Amino acid sequence: MNDLRQLRWYALLEGSSLLCLLFVAMPIKYLLHEPRVVRVVGSIHGLLFLLFSTALYRSANERAWPARKAYSAFIAAFIPGGTFVLDRSLKRELGELANGS
Repeated sequence: MNDLRQLRWYALLEGSSLLCLLFVAMPIKYLLHEPRVVRVVGSIHGLLFLLFSTALYRSANERAWPARKAYSAFIAAFIPGGTFVLDRSLKRELGELANGS
Protein backbone atom coordinates (compact mmCIF):
# COMPACT_ATOMS: atom_id res chain seq x y z
CA MET A 1 0.00 0.00 0.00
CA ASN A 2 1.54 3.31 -0.98
CA ASP A 3 1.84 6.22 1.40
CA LEU A 4 -1.11 8.24 0.05
CA ARG A 5 -3.47 5.27 0.19
CA GLN A 6 -2.40 4.59 3.75
CA LEU A 7 -2.86 8.26 4.65
CA ARG A 8 -6.37 8.24 3.13
CA TRP A 9 -7.24 5.11 5.11
CA TYR A 10 -6.02 6.57 8.41
CA ALA A 11 -7.67 9.93 7.68
CA LEU A 12 -11.06 8.28 7.16
CA LEU A 13 -10.69 6.12 10.27
CA GLU A 14 -9.50 9.07 12.38
CA GLY A 15 -12.31 11.29 11.14
CA SER A 16 -14.91 8.61 11.80
CA SER A 17 -13.59 8.03 15.31
CA LEU A 18 -13.75 11.77 16.06
CA LEU A 19 -17.37 11.92 14.93
CA CYS A 20 -18.15 8.81 16.98
CA LEU A 21 -16.49 10.37 20.03
CA LEU A 22 -18.34 13.66 19.67
CA PHE A 23 -21.77 12.47 18.59
CA VAL A 24 -22.09 9.03 20.19
CA ALA A 25 -19.73 8.63 23.15
CA MET A 26 -20.07 12.14 24.60
CA PRO A 27 -23.90 12.10 24.59
CA ILE A 28 -23.84 8.65 26.21
CA LYS A 29 -21.50 10.00 28.86
CA TYR A 30 -23.66 12.98 29.73
CA LEU A 31 -27.15 11.64 29.09
CA LEU A 32 -26.71 8.12 30.42
CA HIS A 33 -23.92 8.90 32.90
CA GLU A 34 -21.62 6.27 31.41
CA PRO A 35 -18.07 7.72 31.19
CA ARG A 36 -16.44 4.41 30.24
CA VAL A 37 -17.68 4.79 26.66
CA VAL A 38 -15.68 8.01 26.25
CA ARG A 39 -12.63 6.33 27.74
CA VAL A 40 -12.79 3.46 25.23
CA VAL A 41 -13.73 5.49 22.15
CA GLY A 42 -11.31 8.25 23.16
CA SER A 43 -8.45 5.76 23.42
CA ILE A 44 -9.23 4.33 20.01
CA HIS A 45 -9.46 7.83 18.57
CA GLY A 46 -6.12 8.75 20.16
CA LEU A 47 -4.40 5.75 18.58
CA LEU A 48 -5.93 6.53 15.18
CA PHE A 49 -4.83 10.16 15.50
CA LEU A 50 -1.26 9.06 16.14
CA LEU A 51 -1.35 6.69 13.15
CA PHE A 52 -2.81 9.47 10.97
CA SER A 53 -0.15 11.94 12.14
CA THR A 54 2.64 9.47 11.41
CA ALA A 55 1.27 8.67 7.95
CA LEU A 56 0.85 12.38 7.24
CA TYR A 57 4.43 13.14 8.26
CA ARG A 58 5.74 10.32 6.08
CA SER A 59 3.63 11.32 3.06
CA ALA A 60 4.46 15.02 3.38
CA ASN A 61 8.19 14.27 3.54
CA GLU A 62 8.18 11.70 0.76
CA ARG A 63 6.18 13.94 -1.58
CA ALA A 64 7.91 17.18 -0.54
CA TRP A 65 4.60 18.89 0.20
CA PRO A 66 4.76 22.60 0.99
CA ALA A 67 4.47 23.30 4.72
CA ARG A 68 1.09 24.97 4.20
CA LYS A 69 -0.38 21.80 2.65
CA ALA A 70 0.99 19.58 5.43
CA TYR A 71 -0.26 21.92 8.18
CA SER A 72 -3.69 22.17 6.54
CA ALA A 73 -3.92 18.37 6.44
CA PHE A 74 -2.93 18.20 10.11
CA ILE A 75 -5.50 20.83 11.14
CA ALA A 76 -8.19 18.86 9.27
CA ALA A 77 -7.91 16.18 11.96
CA PHE A 78 -9.16 18.65 14.59
CA ILE A 79 -12.27 19.70 12.67
CA PRO A 80 -15.24 17.32 12.70
CA GLY A 81 -15.54 16.12 9.12
CA GLY A 82 -12.25 17.77 8.17
CA THR A 83 -10.52 14.56 7.19
CA PHE A 84 -13.36 13.77 4.78
CA VAL A 85 -12.63 17.04 2.98
CA LEU A 86 -8.92 16.15 3.05
CA ASP A 87 -9.78 12.79 1.51
CA ARG A 88 -11.06 14.48 -1.63
CA SER A 89 -7.73 16.17 -2.26
CA LEU A 90 -5.81 12.98 -1.48
CA LYS A 91 -8.03 11.05 -3.89
CA ARG A 92 -7.39 13.68 -6.57
CA GLU A 93 -3.63 13.43 -5.98
CA LEU A 94 -3.79 9.64 -6.25
CA GLY A 95 -5.67 9.97 -9.52
CA GLU A 96 -3.01 12.30 -10.89
CA LEU A 97 -0.32 9.79 -9.93
CA ALA A 98 -2.23 6.98 -11.65
CA ASN A 99 -2.54 9.05 -14.83
CA GLY A 100 1.17 9.81 -14.78
CA SER A 101 0.75 13.56 -14.41
